[in-house]
Amino acid sequence: MTKKYAEIVITGFGGQGIVLAGNILGKAAAIYDNLHASLTQSYGPEARGGACSAQLIVSENPVLYPYAEKPNILVAMSQEGYDKNIEKLLPGGLLITDFDLVKHDVKRKDFDFHTIPATKISEDLGYKMMANIVIIGFLASKTNLITKSSIKKAIKTSVPEGTYEKNKIAFNRGFNYKESGNRK
Repeated sequence: MTKKYAEIVITGFGGQGIVLAGNILGKAAAIYDNLHASLTQSYGPEARGGACSAQLIVSENPVLYPYAEKPNILVAMSQEGYDKNIEKLLPGGLLITDFDLVKHDVKRKDFDFHTIPATKISEDLGYKMMANIVIIGFLASKTNLITKSSIKKAIKTSVPEGTYEKNKIAFNRGFNYKESGNRK
């Protein structure tokens, strides 16, 4: 394993911007932080509302296999995604969930666990569709894998024109979120 290496699974349902979140992180890593990155995605035939995931590999070395089979970071924005992927998370890994969308019955205690009400935060900001950006900000605050400035640059080049300032606010809200210790 290299100094900078991660297998990341971001999971949720169609319409949450799961693939966009993976794309932003991959772009930030590969273009702005000069790392290697590979992104694969899957989603159900229903698209909006169906199961969806983005698998991202980030490494200092070339990525030889693009699938995250043993993720050390799991971001779950839906119960189904959490249930399907929690057992794949490596010991010592990082779990981040959307507090209001994922109920936890974690019997394992061998990973770092954090939760954020990303959907509620984005709704409170008036930007309901930016929970993915909130959770990216939170993820950035919990790791040193990809720099904050690179993620912001990737957001700016990935979101619809005229929405960057709102997305920047959502990212910063996630990045600066302080957990209350209230875990489900």
